[in-house]
Amino acid sequence: MTAANRALIAATVAAVVLVTACSTDSGPDTSETVDFLSLVGGTAPPVPPLDTSAIQRGETVYQQHCASCHGAELQGVPDWKTPNADGTWKPPPHDSTGHTWHHSDQLLTDIIRNGGGFPETKMPAFASVLSDSDIADILDYLKANWGEQEREFQWQVTWQETNR
Repeated sequence: MTAANRALIAATVAAVVLVTACSTDSGPDTSETVDFLSLVGGTAPPVPPLDTSAIQRGETVYQQHCASCHGAELQGVPDWKTPNADGTWKPPPHDSTGHTWHHSDQLLTDIIRNGGGFPETKMPAFASVLSDSDIADILDYLKANWGEQEREFQWQVTWQETNR
């Protein structure tokens, strides 16, 4: 399989995952998607363990800089899948009910560092406020609050992006 074909398949999978997961109110079921992704990009090694002290630091930084929009319990804003009257999107949850776990560490870091990157988001950039270490700790805190399937899926996506 050529690199172009793999990229096309990966992009298609990502689009299907985002549309499907962001359009259903039921709990996430990633089992088939994880299996398909492993066919596209190879199988990632086991999910790395999270560092307890990083999780604690991440929770502190999250509460200071993220909770005012995304909720103290990672719950996001009610009805987050419905756009505001001005066309912008509400802050999504960062627990297993949201879609944060669909994205690689690289993309999540970029979004936190540089803002949402598209006009429909009000996500501000935190590059001048948070260090790379702060951002990594926030991600560990989020991951510690995901279910096992979400954590495995997100690791697979991260690993594939890193090993393209």
